[in-house]
Amino acid sequence: MRTLTRLAIFIGIMIQSQAYSQSGSMAKVTGGEFIPLYGTKTEVVIGDFLMDVFPVTNEEFLRFVEENPRWRKSQVKKLFADDSYLDTWKDDLNFGEDKQGNAPVTNVSWYAAKNYCECQGKRLPTVDEWEYVAMANEKQPDARTEKSYNQYILSWYETPRTYSNPVGSTFKNYWGVYDLHGLVWEWTSDFNSVMIGGESRKDSTGDNNLFCGAAAVGATDLMNYAAFMRYAFRGSMKAQFSTRNLGFRCVQDIEKLNL
Repeated sequence: MRTLTRLAIFIGIMIQSQAYSQSGSMAKVTGGEFIPLYGTKTEVVIGDFLMDVFPVTNEEFLRFVEENPRWRKSQVKKLFADDSYLDTWKDDLNFGEDKQGNAPVTNVSWYAAKNYCECQGKRLPTVDEWEYVAMANEKQPDARTEKSYNQYILSWYETPRTYSNPVGSTFKNYWGVYDLHGLVWEWTSDFNSVMIGGESRKDSTGDNNLFCGAAAVGATDLMNYAAFMRYAFRGSMKAQFSTRNLGFRCVQDIEKLNL
């Protein structure tokens, strides 16, 4: 009887670990050129890279704070996280029984997200990298002209509490990546550089917080409200902010892996 019980426990642990290890898998994205909907009127060149198939989960972030105590909710410095940081977690090492371990972690600041990725040997995606992958639907690398694609994104904006759903709840896109739309908003490395003036946001020295108006100047499609909402949300954030519907995922440079 004891042997059967131990076997059942072992199988349960293996199934759970497989579920969480799946969320750490990455998909290869073949680079190219595209014109972002906001911020520039010229093509942006994207190199090849790897992107996490799923957003980082509660279980994965729990392991991170276990190994890095300075990012626990009771120990994080206010310079790097506001009062909302992990505020829905029960305590430092318990995200609570009301949360799923394979749901995306939220209420995490940019600083914490950045350090998490670095500890994995990865980094946060740039805005351009994220948008490049996110413009794909199930079959096309660029579905931005598809009416159904934009309707799907807009319907998500109106759906409450999607952050409570497990990763993998949405469609698998052309690159093999899930949940870029339909689950949570996501941090990018240069999140607050998207709404400043100038032909290239990478070369601009303007005030990153003054994003209103600059969007219209650099827009390639003024009617794309879905994209505008993403950019406006990023432009209004600060690195220590954390909100309940904001998570993140990591990317990795392929040339560093010699692939």
